[in-house]
Amino acid sequence: MDLRKTILKEHSKRNCNRIVKWVGGSEKRFKELFQLFLNDEYRVVQRAAWPLSYVLINDPGLLKNNFGKLIQNLSKPGMHVAVKRNTFRILQSISIPKRYHGEVMSLSFEYLNSVDETVAVKVFSMKVLANLSLIYPEIKTELKLMLEDQWDQQSIAFRNRARKILKTL
Repeated sequence: MDLRKTILKEHSKRNCNRIVKWVGGSEKRFKELFQLFLNDEYRVVQRAAWPLSYVLINDPGLLKNNFGKLIQNLSKPGMHVAVKRNTFRILQSISIPKRYHGEVMSLSFEYLNSVDETVAVKVFSMKVLANLSLIYPEIKTELKLMLEDQWDQQSIAFRNRARKILKTL
């Protein structure tokens, strides 16, 4: 499969699933997808994010030597929302290596608190923080305050996830 060509062919669930199935558990194929996600042109990066999230949720071990690159990518200015959304989708679903807890926590709070961020990124960020609060209970108060502070200005989707998280805190 010419992965780049397949990514550009169409942006659909069917195509996403095709790519996920093609990558499977192959480290070589994962590396190819990951390189496109990190380094290609805007449209390719945007479209590679979706299948990448499913590949890593299915097999987080593929990320073992590249976790730092995934997190570093979140800090790039002007990052497409699809990259942020799918990266946080991954982070909410996998075990984050301890050495990245502080950086992931910081980025999650930053995106959750941003007035310009999309609801999906905020929702996935709050789930990442809720997961980390099981290890670092001292962040529960700050997370609770952020969710309550944004409650009236946010969408139903935000409030729905926030309600569930507030119950667990």
